[in-house]
Amino acid sequence: MAGKPADGRGPVHVPFGHIVANEKWRGSQLAQEMQGKIKLVFEADLTPVDFYLSSRSCILYVTEADLVAGNGYRKRLVRVRNSSNLQGIVVVEKTQMSEQYFPAMQKFTVLDLGMVLLPVASQTEASCLLVQLVQEQAKEPSKNPFLRKKRPLISELSLLRTVQQIPGVGKTKAVLLLQKFPSIQQLSNASVPDLEPVVGPAVAQHVHGFFTQSS
Repeated sequence: MAGKPADGRGPVHVPFGHIVANEKWRGSQLAQEMQGKIKLVFEADLTPVDFYLSSRSCILYVTEADLVAGNGYRKRLVRVRNSSNLQGIVVVEKTQMSEQYFPAMQKFTVLDLGMVLLPVASQTEASCLLVQLVQEQAKEPSKNPFLRKKRPLISELSLLRTVQQIPGVGKTKAVLLLQKFPSIQQLSNASVPDLEPVVGPAVAQHVHGFFTQSS
């Protein structure tokens, strides 16, 4: 049903409303949680990609074990980042046990590579995220609040969710921040005085600290 990518970097044909999953996820909790909510197609030889949401949008999944083990995940991220065909979104499992390893990954993924990083607490939460991303792609373009921009919808939704991970920033403030600072790079370089008019002094400190502690 789905065409295999030439070297694991896409593009691959993804039927509308489906997710193409790497065969290694068959039988996993993540795949089981998505069953019944979205249609899954399993394919072998998708390395380094874990899930394709569309022909050009993919998920690179970093488990908590991968995060704790060290920098082994970096080659996969760089390989997709250097591919002109794919827009990669990185999903990482982060709990209290692995929290100390997260800032280094955050800096590498978001600031060094410029990729979207979405932390999740479990594979259950990750399954909800993947289903949501696919469903958002199916919505009418008129419902896309970021339609005026050139970025694909999938990127906008992921970017919005990334900013919402900052302590004290909900969906409303995340939208306000992205209207003023339309990229993670610009947001990470913003000073507290730059941020205060947008979200107030308290949240401005949270946002600034979120990026500076990852440096």
